[in-house]
Amino acid sequence: MKKNILLVANPVSGAVDKSVFIDAVATYATKENLNIILYKTTGQDDVSKIRALYKINKPKRIIIIGGDGTIKMVADATEDKDVILGILPAGSSNGLAVNLDLMRTLEDNLDIAFHNRYIEMDTIVINGEKCFHLSDLGLNAELVKNYEKSKIHGKWGYFLQSINTLLDIEVPFKVTIIANNQIIESEARMVVVANSKKYGTGIVINPGGIMNDGMFELVILKNLDLYIFGEFIMGNTPLNPDDFEIISTDEAIIKTNFPVNFQMDGEYFGFESVLKISISPNKIKVAIP
Repeated sequence: MKKNILLVANPVSGAVDKSVFIDAVATYATKENLNIILYKTTGQDDVSKIRALYKINKPKRIIIIGGDGTIKMVADATEDKDVILGILPAGSSNGLAVNLDLMRTLEDNLDIAFHNRYIEMDTIVINGEKCFHLSDLGLNAELVKNYEKSKIHGKWGYFLQSINTLLDIEVPFKVTIIANNQIIESEARMVVVANSKKYGTGIVINPGGIMNDGMFELVILKNLDLYIFGEFIMGNTPLNPDDFEIISTDEAIIKTNFPVNFQMDGEYFGFESVLKISISPNKIKVAIP
């Protein structure tokens, strides 16, 4: 009897035609003597529908065609299940794939997604929501907000919104961080909650980040002027060590002196003034090279 593989494809992520991906998965599955169950997301109750498909078909592996939002959706649906997620990056935001070294050819990613090397990855919980690689308060979150509202997507849209964000740059905020039985107070342009090393642009924000060590890092960016931020968001310049502070912990509370833009894994979440952060015991299995 053939083993089942659940294939979850997001038709609209990344403005990329997914039919090539779906056909490639079907061909690969036939070669491996596997049965594919295809589910295309609709934006309507997808988590419940994926849970139902999992319960009926009991797949040992789920292949995901999409970006960070699609991966998060599948992880939500299967958080207590023993299943390996295989990722074929095809989103407008592929930050997790960048950090897992999955920005490769489709052929390479099929080999990785279907075979048995994987990482048991930590999940960070921020105000009850799951975070897999990077979230932040401040300038970059404002950029994400502007990008989501824009009708122009892709790298050109990102570039245009970075200019708009820089022209409308807000005053620094004051942040109080409670972590490791200490209280840290600082002025900041951004505070990053990092489970990984870098953004999807490739810029390294947390050089010591390890995605399965039971810890996360808080990166306080203090001195981002217009030029440095412009270089930073385009992935061109490493930050000067004098301009930031990194705190490694497994639990923290962040408070700001006024509500600040907040984004999680590339998705804008509005304004926040308090973040309660912890490591979840529910690790997820993700196929890696």
